[in-house]
Amino acid sequence: MRNSLRFKVALFFSVLTIALLLAQALGVRALAEAQEEKLIAALIRDDMASVLKSYEANPSLLPPFDVRMNGYVSGADQRAITLPATVGNLPAGTREIIIDGREIHVAIASLGAAGRYQRLYRVYDFNIYEKHFKEVVNALMAGTGLFALLTIWLSFGLSGLLVRQVAGLARQVKTLRLGESAPIQPGKYDETELAGLVEAFNDYHRRMAEMMAREKAFTGNVSHELRTPLTTIKTSCELLDQDAAIVGKSRARLQQIERAADTMRELADALLTLAREDSARDVEPVAMASMIETALLPFADRLAQKGLDAAVDVDREIWVMANRSALAIVLSNLVDNAVRHTERGRVQFRYADGWLHIEDTGVGIPAHALARVFDRFYQAGAPRTATPGVGIGLSIVNKICERYGWGVEMDSEAGKGTRVSIRLEVVNRRGPGS
Repeated sequence: MRNSLRFKVALFFSVLTIALLLAQALGVRALAEAQEEKLIAALIRDDMASVLKSYEANPSLLPPFDVRMNGYVSGADQRAITLPATVGNLPAGTREIIIDGREIHVAIASLGAAGRYQRLYRVYDFNIYEKHFKEVVNALMAGTGLFALLTIWLSFGLSGLLVRQVAGLARQVKTLRLGESAPIQPGKYDETELAGLVEAFNDYHRRMAEMMAREKAFTGNVSHELRTPLTTIKTSCELLDQDAAIVGKSRARLQQIERAADTMRELADALLTLAREDSARDVEPVAMASMIETALLPFADRLAQKGLDAAVDVDREIWVMANRSALAIVLSNLVDNAVRHTERGRVQFRYADGWLHIEDTGVGIPAHALARVFDRFYQAGAPRTATPGVGIGLSIVNKICERYGWGVEMDSEAGKGTRVSIRLEVVNRRGPGS
């Protein structure tokens, strides 16, 4: 699933900005916590220096001696805190302990010449200060979240401004595709890259228009040059058909020439139709069995010469939705391919579950060549054993099936035969008038 350019730009800026905001908030929080610890350590150090100096100068100021702690215990505030006995075993210095769920700092120092026998325990409670500090940090993180939401909104707004000209270019290109012939004006776009893209597209559009004009002229010329000799052949056949002196094999040959002329005319019409962009809409209900029988007529002599049976196991009431000329080309190429590669046996047509199957008992196709049989000019046979042909019949079949949305599949086994299957939509089983 594709996302719009605006969405991608907004997502990129949002993620980048939120990541930077989050990194900044976490960095500020870590720095603030470190500074907090340094501030508490400095306060305790200065207070202890002042207390020890005053106690040594005037021992009467010493707090009561605590036998359980084997030292003097004093508090930095008025609240009395009972220290656990384990604190008495700690060395001198500042420690953090948890009492009644609160974090308490205890500074331990020695007094006078008595050394370790006269210790001072100074208790500090910074919980109120730390609580306010956490509230400030939480407010900072909440503010970061609000800025993140604001960033997302701003990113979508700014991305819309950034890609608005790209969207405008897409609309103009669509207008050109729908038939607008005027080139896009690059002066409407401020960005250098977009102006360059417009110029490149205009050049491409101009060359495509010239190529299509040449192709239309070519197809028109081909149509005229093909129809003129075919009309002459058809007219000559009609005149000769009125000659009573032409009988037997000569009349049969004359009829073959007339059918070949009709087939060539239909082929030219179909190929010119395929050259038109809207040809995929030229479809109608056609009788499947009748189309197959018509496609087999030009190959009657070759089938008889090889002794091949042509079996049409298709219900005459089956009608399919197709372009008549295009389907005739497909069937003609498949019949020609089957007859050319089959020396004995049969060529069978059958319709089942929406698929028309054309099966033969010919030489088959090697497994390594099966994937390339629809490639243009590709021939599966070796050069010495290849049958006549230039390798474009199956390519034409594949192109026509792609144009009209007909599925085409091929199964084959060397030495046993080939089956080509075409997916055709059934209109009904009684014809268009039922």
